[in-house]
Amino acid sequence: METVAWSRPEGDRAGKPLLLMLHGYGSDESRMSALFKDMPQGFVCAAPRAPRKISGDWGWFLLDYFLANDFAEVMGAATKLLGWLDAQMLQHRFSSVSVLGFSQGMAMATMLIRLRPDLFTTGVGLSGFALHNELLATMEPLTTKIPFFWAYGDKDLVINAQAKEFTAGWLAANTELQQARYEDLGHTIRHDELGDVASFLTANVQGSFVPRRS
Repeated sequence: METVAWSRPEGDRAGKPLLLMLHGYGSDESRMSALFKDMPQGFVCAAPRAPRKISGDWGWFLLDYFLANDFAEVMGAATKLLGWLDAQMLQHRFSSVSVLGFSQGMAMATMLIRLRPDLFTTGVGLSGFALHNELLATMEPLTTKIPFFWAYGDKDLVINAQAKEFTAGWLAANTELQQARYEDLGHTIRHDELGDVASFLTANVQGSFVPRRS
């Protein structure tokens, strides 16, 4: 993780809750850092840039129109991200770790939870999906089920129906799921949705709420 956007300077991170924010396919960390202001102010927010170059932008793993993927590449990206996260935890002693992902970033967020369910306090998925994999399925359902908020729009044409159906089932079986479907929302993020995300995180992560200064 060579490029990471942070919401706080290095000297103001220790002991606070961390919110790891993962961007989507063909994007970069600026898509997530633009949302720092909308998250509960007690968090340290970190938005790493995905490692794979995608037509001048970035992605976590190669993906086609049908959301097919090379699982070895997925595991490689997840392992690299977890290694970076472990180093940050050792350095800053964060009080907890939560993860938020948009689109492909949600696939990566749920992958991290599947690999290290005891590491995360909460999860958030926005307009995204979870990956179907038979090997991982043999170790599920997860014994640790964290609160997870899944938000999506009724006009999202990017995530196909089959992927949505699998994601709904996987989240119901493996997390304490809360979900919200937004009318007239496509494959994007909206202000009212962000308000619901902030409320969910505040309710589930100790130390995340700090009153905003007037």
